[in-house]
Amino acid sequence: MTVSSFNVAARLQSAIGADHVIAEPASLAQYAVDEILPSAIAKPDSAHEVAEIVRFAFTENLAIIPCGNRTKLAIGMPPSRYDIALDITGLNKIAHYDPADLTISVDAGTPFNDFAVPLYKQKQFLPLSVPFYYLSTIGGIIASGVDSALRHSYGTARDFLIGAEFVNGSGALTKSGGRVVKNVTGYDLHKLLIGSLGTLGVITRLNFRTFPMPIESRGFVASLASAEAALELCHAIAHSPLTPTSIELLSPQLLQLFLDSPESDVSDPPSLPLTGVFPENSWHLCVSIEGTPEVCDRYVRDLTHLSQQTAATNIHVFGSNDSQGADLWNYIGQSIPLLLETSPQATIFKISHLPGRLATLIAELTTIATQSSLPHVTLARASGIIYFALLPASNGAADVLPAADDVSPSAGGAALPAADHASLGGDNAANIPLLAQASAAIFQLCSRESASASIPWCPTALKHLVNVWGAPRPDSALMHRLKSAFDPQNILAPSRFLTL
Repeated sequence: MTVSSFNVAARLQSAIGADHVIAEPASLAQYAVDEILPSAIAKPDSAHEVAEIVRFAFTENLAIIPCGNRTKLAIGMPPSRYDIALDITGLNKIAHYDPADLTISVDAGTPFNDFAVPLYKQKQFLPLSVPFYYLSTIGGIIASGVDSALRHSYGTARDFLIGAEFVNGSGALTKSGGRVVKNVTGYDLHKLLIGSLGTLGVITRLNFRTFPMPIESRGFVASLASAEAALELCHAIAHSPLTPTSIELLSPQLLQLFLDSPESDVSDPPSLPLTGVFPENSWHLCVSIEGTPEVCDRYVRDLTHLSQQTAATNIHVFGSNDSQGADLWNYIGQSIPLLLETSPQATIFKISHLPGRLATLIAELTTIATQSSLPHVTLARASGIIYFALLPASNGAADVLPAADDVSPSAGGAALPAADHASLGGDNAANIPLLAQASAAIFQLCSRESASASIPWCPTALKHLVNVWGAPRPDSALMHRLKSAFDPQNILAPSRFLTL
């Protein structure tokens, strides 16, 4: 017999104790997912309590959405059911850290910054400087699948997540991989959890391979007249002996947002303004470098030579202790929170494409946004990732960006979680049909170009008109079978990723 929503909190309290259950309306509102509220919040302190909660939900056929600090709850489609918010922030211990072996095991509810500190003391780090990292739990970072600029040299979490513990949809405690790098038997089931949005299991612990901190780091920025010229320089770097840590391409509009946001709550305020450092109406290729001082010197010389060959209009080098460079790279890494602050209806695409075909795709994306009269910005990575954001202003408000005509089409406290920016009301709703039309055109473009596209962040109202995951994938049937194997009763974040 299914428990009614009215009884969920009371039954949870009898199952796991009143101290672990919250049902006050004000608290429930903080756990809303696409404006849908849970009936109760469960806050376990151990993996065994997580398993007990999931078994209870399995028996009573109640839907669970796992969460941490809720910075990325806006990613995905609205849930078809939502009874229990499973807050895993009580699981917040570093279970094992072996600096000599370069491995660490950490509970999923641990804030990223909490275990970055002991790593830093051992001159090590984990290359997961993702959006909202200063608020995010490590479990949320993995479950959301959001990447960072460091993927260019260090790879994504798939490359250094070596094991995990999680609770599947039946309430069974499950392990995959281990605490050491050399795991040579079995399947890497833990890698299926990356980007799964909690639909396959509730992550309770994660094991990583860590990395030594670089001896020295520098930043190199070349400003060019168009996206094509910037990508030509990017292509030249890719075919050279150089292996930079990251290569990011910023549109003129995106850099302008950085310049206009000195008081942003995205992270710590910048120590020095960036205004006047870079030319306006230019695309900027930002390259980060790591190594010994001699290696960094050699990179700067070679990058300067390559930039001059591609007619760069401005070259700027930032040293290890240059606060302006630190500000710029911080803004690049936290572009998503900044965009969500900039526009209440920010619609941000993540597109994966072949690096050699990015120029054509960026030009077409710009054309679609310009024809729709939607302000837009572009952040592209040399590995073939584009973040393309449509940023409509609220009706009656000033434009959040310079008009599209200003740039030629050929040129191509803590921040609130995205869910808090998605609510629409009044005149703001007038932009939704326009966003839906532009989104459909972008998905069609990506389909023609054989590019993979999704919308990680957008207003809730848009999700009722557009599937944020795009057209059904060829492997959808396999994904449904996988979901059924991990979560046979479909109680874990139902319909957030797959519709069953």
